[in-house]
Amino acid sequence: MQFKDYYQILGVSRDATAEDIKKAFRKLARKYHPDVSKAPDAEQRMKEVNEAYAVLSDPQKRAAYDRLGEGYRPGQDFRPPPDWDTGFEFTGQGFSPEDLAGFSEFFTELFGRMGGFRPRRGAFRGEDHHAKVMLDLEDAFRGATRQISLQVPKTDPHGRLILETRTLTVKIPRGVREGQIIRLAGQGSPGMGGAPAGDLLLEVRFRPHPKFRAVGSDLHLTLPVAPWEAALGGVIPVPVPDGVLKVRLPAGAQSGQSLRVRGKGLPSVPPGDLLIEIRVVLPPADTPKARELYQTLARELAFDPRRSGGPDHAG
Repeated sequence: MQFKDYYQILGVSRDATAEDIKKAFRKLARKYHPDVSKAPDAEQRMKEVNEAYAVLSDPQKRAAYDRLGEGYRPGQDFRPPPDWDTGFEFTGQGFSPEDLAGFSEFFTELFGRMGGFRPRRGAFRGEDHHAKVMLDLEDAFRGATRQISLQVPKTDPHGRLILETRTLTVKIPRGVREGQIIRLAGQGSPGMGGAPAGDLLLEVRFRPHPKFRAVGSDLHLTLPVAPWEAALGGVIPVPVPDGVLKVRLPAGAQSGQSLRVRGKGLPSVPPGDLLIEIRVVLPPADTPKARELYQTLARELAFDPRRSGGPDHAG
């Protein structure tokens, strides 16, 4: 997928005001509208202009695009990083498949899932806001209260894009899963005529953890073990977010083998499982004593994994 420079498409600078963007759009619309333009590529150019305007005329999309697109050139190969829009507070209902039909793959990949929450509406109830937030896995395991800062894109009185920051105290429920919504009542747009305000919907994402990976309510862990532990089996201490868990390793365990410990994943209802992938790690033969021990093993065991049914042996 190629990166699109929406500022270049409209012919405006990155610090253009809202009025600059509107004027540039109107000028290009008069030039490329298929009803008036004789240019053979007028329809395609008009689509590009409409798409660029849809982003740059919206302070929320523009702010997110500015952060994402920093350092990229038009036509450069591009894939948005996961959760690139985390920390921005957005309003709106998102896009239906029909809304996205006229936009490019680039636009759809960036904004197709943005604003994906459908607000609950009363007659004059305030609009719901939403944001993705990054949490530590330990917070989900234990529950916590955290200060979360969100950037709110707005336009100042001169039409320039600014980012305001608001900080909220959020209670993280124990056992929260990735993708789950934490609803903060009354933290959305104010209602009209005394009607209640909308809510703020926080979509949970987990920061990368050095040991664990959460999939739903399950936790995945790669556990390094010594060759003698794998061969002989035994009880192995396994660090988990709330302490140390003792896991029985079966004798003859092989790299890639999985163990499931039921109920030791995230403490949701029902609790998830802990899935452990075994990785046998060989000690280095970097001392005379270590080399001697390896030579003894080679001589006494006479083991050939290519003939003796090793884990990669085809038979």
